[in-house]
Amino acid sequence: MRESVDRLHLPRRRPDTIPALFPLPEYLVDGDRKDDYDDTKAVLQVPWMGVVTMAFSHYRRFYRALWAGVRPTFQSAEFVEGASRVRASAEELATTLGSNGLLEPLGAAGYAPREIDQIRELISVFHAGNVPYALLATMARTLLEGHELAPKGALFSPFHGRHAPDVKVPFVLMEAHHAEGPTRALYEDIKQQLRLPFVNTDYRALARWPTYFRSAWHALRPHVQTPEYERAVTAIHDLLVELSTKLPNPHGLTSAALRQAAIDDGAPDDICRTVELFQWLLPGLILNVACFRAQLTH
Repeated sequence: MRESVDRLHLPRRRPDTIPALFPLPEYLVDGDRKDDYDDTKAVLQVPWMGVVTMAFSHYRRFYRALWAGVRPTFQSAEFVEGASRVRASAEELATTLGSNGLLEPLGAAGYAPREIDQIRELISVFHAGNVPYALLATMARTLLEGHELAPKGALFSPFHGRHAPDVKVPFVLMEAHHAEGPTRALYEDIKQQLRLPFVNTDYRALARWPTYFRSAWHALRPHVQTPEYERAVTAIHDLLVELSTKLPNPHGLTSAALRQAAIDDGAPDDICRTVELFQWLLPGLILNVACFRAQLTH
């Protein structure tokens, strides 16, 4: 029997044991896994394959079942409207934390308006793109923990066109092995403060401008791990959980089907912990990017 949305309890939870992750970079994939990467990016309208879906796709039966089941969800008008709600909520919550405006100090440091516009453009890409990744992880966790998505016959309105920002600025990642000592130290601080086992794509992309990103992180850092910050992240998490059971499910993906796919992969516990890890961290990433966005408004 389907559990009602009102009763669904999916607490924000970091797994006790961090699983081994196997995200295969885009430049190393080929064959059907490359097809999965390309299709995921095209449907979600993002220019990068997130670490979350790279890690999920290591488990081939699981990812194929998950993606085939929810793919049409991300082509619906209901998803576009729901994603807009999440972004608006994150923007509002970011203002409650307060943000140190960076426009004046960046200008004083020599950043031209064109450079700041490029940073804003890149932030807008992540501000939009992190939401579908977070919803995908939330839907996966919902199903793996025995809950159900919307019934197959629920309202589904196809969306045609583009809802994500176009990417004009070059998408360049500052990997740790490319970076100088200060940026590597910054990455370690981010991992420690956010309790992450890796540095998200967003941070590596924004670190293309090292002095900007150092300022952005240092402005955000005092808020991390505060009660206000945790409440804000939990609010985003709760909204994602609500949407995960309300968005259309045209292919009727069920908990039993996805759990069986995880069993067929031979690693159901590892898959559950991997999904739980990303479903835990992505609401915080959404909030952090909203804070970076707010920093460049004044």
